[in-house]
Amino acid sequence: MPTVAITTKGGGTAGEIALSERIFGAPRNTALMHQAVRMELQNSRQDTKNTLRRGEILGGGRKPWRQKGTGRARQGSIVAPHWRHGGVAHGPHPRDLGHDMPKKMRRQAIRAALSAKLADNELIVIDQLPLDGAISTKAAAGFLTEIGVTRKALVILDAASENVIKSLRNIENVTLRVAPAFSTRDVVDGGLVILTRAAIDKIESVLGDGTAAEADDDTPAAAAAGTEEETS
Repeated sequence: MPTVAITTKGGGTAGEIALSERIFGAPRNTALMHQAVRMELQNSRQDTKNTLRRGEILGGGRKPWRQKGTGRARQGSIVAPHWRHGGVAHGPHPRDLGHDMPKKMRRQAIRAALSAKLADNELIVIDQLPLDGAISTKAAAGFLTEIGVTRKALVILDAASENVIKSLRNIENVTLRVAPAFSTRDVVDGGLVILTRAAIDKIESVLGDGTAAEADDDTPAAAAAGTEEETS
């Protein structure tokens, strides 16, 4: 069973916490993590480009001139593709670019990503953010510096209050998520992963034995600021 030290303010430690072997000791499955990240990136594409077909343009219901006797080429409609302002024959149209993965594969990708972070010493466990109910970007940034965060970081909490969101949202390269609403992409691209003890309990309740209910959603996570993805 893997263990990790609990980091406190000032960079000290307050004992160790045992982590779930199934979640934080899973094999590093790079192909599965790549598939999960690619799925999320594909699902984030809107593909809104569009051109009008001849049937979508106003007009063109009547022949512009009679079939014979005018000396001009026969025409059936003024919205035909070869006419100016006519319809586009083979232009682009919105497509459904959505991809999907089975729930078991999505969950296993999350486990593999968390396990890889632990194996690479890029996972930090804390009790909680020491903000004392106040909104302070300076205090939040100072605490992250004290525990060794000097680059991109992903902070995963069990619950995010207004003071926590406002304290973290203006810190450069710091992303906030609320467990279990985070994705494989969040973990893989998040840099250092900072977890609270309560967040670990929520993650293990969802990804451990599969006994807890979980929303099955693959949209970008919106727990902390309205745009996060639920762990799946």
